[in-house]
Amino acid sequence: MCDQSTPFVDKPATDPTLLRTLASAGLPATGRFLPKAGWVSRVWVGDEYVVRLNNDGRFRDAYRHEATVVNLLAGSEVPHARILAHGDGPDGPWYVSKRLPSRTLYEVWPAADSHTRQAIIESLGLALRVLHRVRVPADLLPPWLADALAGKPWAAFHPPVVRAALQQVEAARRLPGHDSRLLADVADWIQERLALFAADEPVLVHGDLHGSNVIVDQGRVTGLIDFAEASAQPADVELDTILRWCAKAREYPPTPDEQGLDETTLTEVPGWLYGAYPELFEREHLRERLLFYDMHRELALHAHHPQPDIREAAQDRIARLLSGHNHLDGLIW
Repeated sequence: MCDQSTPFVDKPATDPTLLRTLASAGLPATGRFLPKAGWVSRVWVGDEYVVRLNNDGRFRDAYRHEATVVNLLAGSEVPHARILAHGDGPDGPWYVSKRLPSRTLYEVWPAADSHTRQAIIESLGLALRVLHRVRVPADLLPPWLADALAGKPWAAFHPPVVRAALQQVEAARRLPGHDSRLLADVADWIQERLALFAADEPVLVHGDLHGSNVIVDQGRVTGLIDFAEASAQPADVELDTILRWCAKAREYPPTPDEQGLDETTLTEVPGWLYGAYPELFEREHLRERLLFYDMHRELALHAHHPQPDIREAAQDRIARLLSGHNHLDGLIW
């Protein structure tokens, strides 16, 4: 996002793609729009609203799904950017939301002092608490993720879907030269842990919470953004990405050309989050549940990623998970 202090000049937008998208949305092409890079979408930040364009065909109906989720938030206390319009234009699917007068956590974190950082994370905990209380259809799932689980190409490798873990073992078994003994051990490992989730009630989880998807202003969270991966899952699925971000923040830059945060600046985040939302951490067998979520992700990478070296690295992490170790080692809350 863009800092509210950025000066905007009232002059027409000139980017032809932006003009066509604004026309599709029925919005005036006035005011200055600053282009922002992204992993998948093209983004223009205006003085009143943010325009996103997805010209990556891998994420079927991602904006339509996000609009559905954001509409579920209407009337709740969940801080979020209000949707103005979404649809399909000549350049692809587009989504327009109200601009939040603030910056991302990623942007504000390096210069923030410890007191401000703690206040931000405690505010995030309160935002998650109300998010997980929003009523949600039990089968809510991003369409592109549903496609992947049905056997179509994978567009991304998170969030975890508990009921689909064994499907990823079968997908890995279809790889040429797969390690049949390792996958047999993984299948047994998963079967032994499925009972941990039998009594869960699904809630609305964001599914991709890290520094670039949290908006902050004056030391508090003013918005959770990018609900394209939101789904109905156990509440502690939220910790899967959050704790991985804390442990491997350099792997979460806002764009491919930037660097992620320094992990050493995030060591206190789990403890601060626990203080604000302890119920999220107090599930019985939490460590085993978090290992299960991580196994789902590593299996998806191993079974579906197009790059052999990444598939091989995921296989190594799967073997480590079987021994009870992963990036959670050393995290304290």
